[in-house]
Amino acid sequence: MEVNLVTWVVTIAVIAGFFIFDFYSHVRVPHEPTLKESAWWSLFYVALAVLFGGFLWVTWGEPGNPHQHGIEFFTGYITEKALSVDNLFIFALIMGAFKIPRKYQQKVLLIGIALALVFRLVFILLGAAVIHAWSDVFYLFGIFLLYTAIKLLWDEVTDTPETDPNDMRIIRWLRKVIPVTSTYHGDKLAVRLPAAEGKRHGALALTPLVVALVAIGMVDLMFALDSIPAIYGITVEPYIVFTTNAFALLGLRQMYFLLDGLLDRLVYLPYGLGVILGFIGVKLILHALHENNLFFINGGSDVPVPEVPTLMSLVVIVGILLVTVVASVVKTKRDEAQGGIPPKWNTALTTGEDWPEKEQS
Repeated sequence: MEVNLVTWVVTIAVIAGFFIFDFYSHVRVPHEPTLKESAWWSLFYVALAVLFGGFLWVTWGEPGNPHQHGIEFFTGYITEKALSVDNLFIFALIMGAFKIPRKYQQKVLLIGIALALVFRLVFILLGAAVIHAWSDVFYLFGIFLLYTAIKLLWDEVTDTPETDPNDMRIIRWLRKVIPVTSTYHGDKLAVRLPAAEGKRHGALALTPLVVALVAIGMVDLMFALDSIPAIYGITVEPYIVFTTNAFALLGLRQMYFLLDGLLDRLVYLPYGLGVILGFIGVKLILHALHENNLFFINGGSDVPVPEVPTLMSLVVIVGILLVTVVASVVKTKRDEAQGGIPPKWNTALTTGEDWPEKEQS
């Protein structure tokens, strides 16, 4: 398999086609997706990613390792999928903060995710250019991921509250320069205000749906600051970096509704993601040492340190996720048996309803 301009154009066109199909088949008419609908389409996009990974497994390899890029894709896809699940917690916060009715949430998610993928493509190409020009950038990637992992774990231990999307600078700026209506107008993104005196037409104003999708796009862009270095710790092929991100984001809207009500049960997921980011950070630093060019480290020569094979990375990442999910399920069931927080609390987060009072045990 040869990754040339035609390959890139065809791949981007196919990915864009799935987003367009998703919009016209599911999102254009506002409705609340059922659990069955979300489950089937989530399974469809996972199967699609598996088929694509299988295609790379068969057609694109390296001398002596014919399945190398296939392994890299599956490792990267699982990593990006796990990191994207963490995005869903923030998406739920945004939906609750803007009190978006459930039947309009699909449109906000799809457009926001599509914008995020465009931004990620820019990041990926920039990252590839930087790596090509300066291979020691892996030191910075590794240190950044270690910092992110420590911060993520610290925030969980100290129970640091998430940032309110209304406090984001871009959201405050958007509301200052462009009129935003105080109420929703169906699933419209913009409406005409009543005509002002002396004018034939009223001014164009955005609805809160636009503000919410901008918040989702920006939040996902911030998550890309973690996920892009993480995937470059698994593969240096920009094509695999892009496709793993694209397939992870393609089914994210369906996964949001599929996991609705289950997000609060994954109590240890942030800890698992922190460990994964830390693991990849160490892997990146070892790789940088192995190909060192910095004069103040070993006189600019390579440092003989072991590198973590991609297959081992796959095993470690899957193992961490399995332990995290199982431990979360066990803890949640134990807490419910002891009269802990009921699962229905999560519905208030995603619908904007008032929080129910804690039930007495």
